[in-house]
Amino acid sequence: MKRRIISSAHAPQAIGSYSQAVASGDFVFVSGQIPLCPQRMQIVGTGIEAQARQTFDNLQAIASAADATLDDAVKINISMTDLQGFSVVNDVMAEYFSTPYPARACVQVAALPKGALIEIEAVLEKRGR
Repeated sequence: MKRRIISSAHAPQAIGSYSQAVASGDFVFVSGQIPLCPQRMQIVGTGIEAQARQTFDNLQAIASAADATLDDAVKINISMTDLQGFSVVNDVMAEYFSTPYPARACVQVAALPKGALIEIEAVLEKRGR
């Protein structure tokens, strides 16, 4: 199966040896996104709500570059440094997705790159496109 690299100038450039996303067949695998401003490459906000919004904005930009939307997500994985903010992230997520929602996992981790409070990765399925 042929792979295609997906890249968006409206999302942060990779800060390591990985692509923003890779399309393979009907699927798009979006690398973990943190709340970086694409222009400044700095963390946006100090609280979980602002950071979650920026992270979902970054995911949305990459999905758009793949000719998809977040509603094409079939699975997302969320890593947070403090699960006390889980309900806030859940509320923000509901603003970015329509029902039926994708499958999801959410785990607490000790630390994330650049001191981020949240990181989200996604798998999108683009059937028939």
